[in-house]
Amino acid sequence: MTSTLDILLWAVLPYVTVAILVLGTIWRYRYDRFGWTTRSSQVYESRLLRVGSPMFHFGLLVVVIGHFVGLVIPKSLTTDLGLSNEGYHVMALSLGGVAGICTLTGIGILIWRRRTTGPVFLATTKNDKTMYVVLVCALVAGLATTVISVVSPHQTDYRETVSPWFRSLFILQPEAGLMAQASLSFKVHAVVGMALFAIWPFTRLVHAFSAPIQYLFRPYIVYRSRESSAAGTRPVRRGWEQR
Repeated sequence: MTSTLDILLWAVLPYVTVAILVLGTIWRYRYDRFGWTTRSSQVYESRLLRVGSPMFHFGLLVVVIGHFVGLVIPKSLTTDLGLSNEGYHVMALSLGGVAGICTLTGIGILIWRRRTTGPVFLATTKNDKTMYVVLVCALVAGLATTVISVVSPHQTDYRETVSPWFRSLFILQPEAGLMAQASLSFKVHAVVGMALFAIWPFTRLVHAFSAPIQYLFRPYIVYRSRESSAAGTRPVRRGWEQR
């Protein structure tokens, strides 16, 4: 029988998190549009940033793709495609482990940079510190589930509990009982993940919604130097001169 706590955690809290994420993002865009930025500090220090930032962002990208495959794609589909359960877990654990370590190392470098570089540290707000704590906890919890899956391979298969529960949320029929059967590590990871998404709109993480997608569809720009123009038959015309 599903307990009241399980219903609150796995049937109510996910929708509360989504509501905070959506409404908070709309509020942030309307009332803090000029604060919709990462507040770049590259001008203060760039050596550590060049190392930590790519490790964090590319590692996080692989982590997101791994979560999508593990949570959205049903187990039956990968089986029909000829990928055995053992092969899937080996691939998921190897890629997930490398990506998790890479992401955690990258964020560690960025935190060290922020703590040891004077101007960067002075520009760090309490909001930033809270974001870093929750983000690191989410990464550590996710990496812990990977390690535990290797050490205890006979624990509950998340593709039979966590994944079906996650997909049930989208059809507004949350199966809290499935998540209640998952191991403690996956439950902690899910709760910390929801906390991260709840604070997302109110932190610098909101810049992730500002990807310049329009750049993919805009016409290309042709640049010509004045020297190349002067070499032609037409005279060079200054921008303020009349035709």
